Amino acid sequence: MSNQVGLVLEGGGMRGVYTAGILEYFLENQLFFPYVIGVSAGACNAASYLSKQKGRNKTVTIDYAADPRYISWKNYFKSRQFFGMDFIFDEIPNKHVPYDYDTFYNNTSEFVVGTTDCLTGEPVYYNKKEYDKDLLTVLRASSSLPFIAPEISFKDRILLDGGISDPIPIKKAQHDGFAKNIVILTRNQGYLKKPSKFHFLVDRKYPEYTGLQKALRSRYRIYNETVSYLEKEERDGNVLIIRPTTPLKVGRMERNPDRLAELYFQGYEDAKHSMIEILKYVDI
Repeated sequence: MSNQVGLVLEGGGMRGVYTAGILEYFLENQLFFPYVIGVSAGACNAASYLSKQKGRNKTVTIDYAADPRYISWKNYFKSRQFFGMDFIFDEIPNKHVPYDYDTFYNNTSEFVVGTTDCLTGEPVYYNKKEYDKDLLTVLRASSSLPFIAPEISFKDRILLDGGISDPIPIKKAQHDGFAKNIVILTRNQGYLKKPSKFHFLVDRKYPEYTGLQKALRSRYRIYNETVSYLEKEERDGNVLIIRPTTPLKVGRMERNPDRLAELYFQGYEDAKHSMIEILKYVDI
């Protein structure tokens, strides 16, 4: 594969099972990229893809979805975390579905994880050298949604969900030298975000984080501008977009294993049907 082709992954909570299905097909067909960047669920799915553990994403995101330790109101009422972050980022990878750290760190692909700095509201990206053995910490930070997960302290910064400030980090990939990129989205074509009506809650919850307040107010605009930019780049041949081909039935907090499995296999099939186009694009 050309060393100039990167892989860019959007987040989306449980909608990320779509990305998991695509990456499973890539893994089965030994399709890898020298550079992978993702935020939130996109980054989490990329981690198992880069550790080359077939089936792991499906097990973690679908088989555990109905487990109240993974996602439930019980978690929220107990610790103000709808997702059980300790369970997801500690117990599962270290006990229940062991993560292959050795394979990941021996993988020559660069893996960049996007987060948001609560004080400035700006995106902060961490590569392998920067997070070193703290991969799970930056993945957790990148996946920590406002209101339903606590902020994460890492290297003198206070961090939350990477999708707030840079939901689809295509420009970071290009800045890092990758002129051509495959971009996996978790929304249907035509989707655009609307402005939030609940900024007063943000101000009340995070009064000390004016940067975060600003980022959340701008989130819809940044997302919509990024989608517009992506579609222009695709027309110019600089980007190949893969996104759900049928209307989504899965939301960010989905717990229904059947719906999740349906979206997972939609991703798998979309990757299969796009493979000739993908191989032509990456010049194999």
